[in-house]
Amino acid sequence: MQDRLGASSGGSGRQPSDDELAAEAVVLRAQNVRLHADNDELTARVGVLEARIAELEALIDELRRAGKRQSAPFSKRRPREHPAKPGRKSGPDYGTHARRPPPDRVDETIEAPRPENCPDCGGELDLERTDDQWIVDIPEIANVVTRVRVPVCRCRSCGRRTQGRHPAQTSDALGAAASQVGPRATALAVELHKGAGLSLARTATVLGRLGLAISPGGVCQAVARAARRAEPTYEAVKAELVASPQISPDETGWRIGGHRAWLWVFATATLTLYHVARGRGFDQAVEVLPPDYAGTLVRDGWAPYRRYESATHQTCLAHLIRRAGELVESLPAEHRWIPRALAEVLRDALRIRDARRAGAIDDAAVIEIVPALRRCVDTLVGLPAGDEANRRLLDHLRRERDALFTFLVDDSVDATNWRSEQGVRPAVVNRKVWGGNRNDVGARTQEVLATVLRTATQQGLDVIGLFAELLRSPVPRVADLNLPLTRPPPG
Repeated sequence: MQDRLGASSGGSGRQPSDDELAAEAVVLRAQNVRLHADNDELTARVGVLEARIAELEALIDELRRAGKRQSAPFSKRRPREHPAKPGRKSGPDYGTHARRPPPDRVDETIEAPRPENCPDCGGELDLERTDDQWIVDIPEIANVVTRVRVPVCRCRSCGRRTQGRHPAQTSDALGAAASQVGPRATALAVELHKGAGLSLARTATVLGRLGLAISPGGVCQAVARAARRAEPTYEAVKAELVASPQISPDETGWRIGGHRAWLWVFATATLTLYHVARGRGFDQAVEVLPPDYAGTLVRDGWAPYRRYESATHQTCLAHLIRRAGELVESLPAEHRWIPRALAEVLRDALRIRDARRAGAIDDAAVIEIVPALRRCVDTLVGLPAGDEANRRLLDHLRRERDALFTFLVDDSVDATNWRSEQGVRPAVVNRKVWGGNRNDVGARTQEVLATVLRTATQQGLDVIGLFAELLRSPVPRVADLNLPLTRPPPG
């Protein structure tokens, strides 16, 4: 203080007056009050930040523990304290409960022995009725070996060799390759490996239980042969996809020879096409779907999809609602209202869709509501974000604004990309089992067989019979799939 007063007097050595001392004391007291206020504010802020840090550390620990639970990688956080009772609810409001119907055919009838006495008191029993029980079981399986006598001929004129072929054969190989795996066994191997996600070794084990001795390498060769026969079917499904009015694309991580790749999925109501590519950009997407596609794309917010400028777009509302929910959980309380408001607007749109499908409102009323929903979104987009996470959310919302409510304008459009998500799931199971493919040939085998399997399953076709017919065909042909947009009319 003396230094301050000395400096204020110009260094002349003059002693400050009482008024000067009083004025300086007032200034110092004001500074002290301000510093105490700043200290209190900073202390309170430190308390808030420490609580936030503790909350985030607990969340990180939970995520780290969840990532190590390999036995249950799909578990959903903490279970509910009072979960609903499992199983179907009783009553007419929930439909007819599924029960296995009695079989149409009975191969054997056996009689259960009649009990001699009451098991409780030992008294005599009177017969009230005889009821039926049906047991549907699998018999002991034995493989069937068919020897095909193949006539091998030589032309007298030109000397050309030729041989006969029976419809049951899958190839013309003789000599060292004359012992082959049959078409139905090969088709089962395809379904077990590519459909059910079993490894080559486990597929060989299952076939061995059925009486067919085969090595994992033999399974690999059989599956590759099936893929070559299914190539025309894959190209036919691709042509059908491009002609479809609505497509749901998605992509997930994959591996080729240990290097990063991507498995693309393009799904409609009746078919699903897979494509393995080295990248995840627009250049890879147009390898399947041309850039001038003019139908409707129901997709997530991945930026390359927006480059289909001729298409009508519907962004997946489930992704946005999920993202908003995650922000509500992670953001401080004062910043949570923006994602909450967005989620409520999107849920209102879904409620309107459900009300229209239930007949509570008509199409004209829905069309009138859509501008109001868009104004709500525009209001959110124009608000100050307040933090970086909300800023990114609103920037994304601004880019997706025109693709939010297409499903309300056109009732045939899905509100989410659930079709492609369903197509991704079996591929993810396969990836968790055997990681991907070793080379580009294996990747081609993967995309061809997965496409035919998934499409046949969507259409309710017999996968084993379908692949068996492809394998028996002497020349590659298109499988008997339902392809109404590209298949020529009969006759």
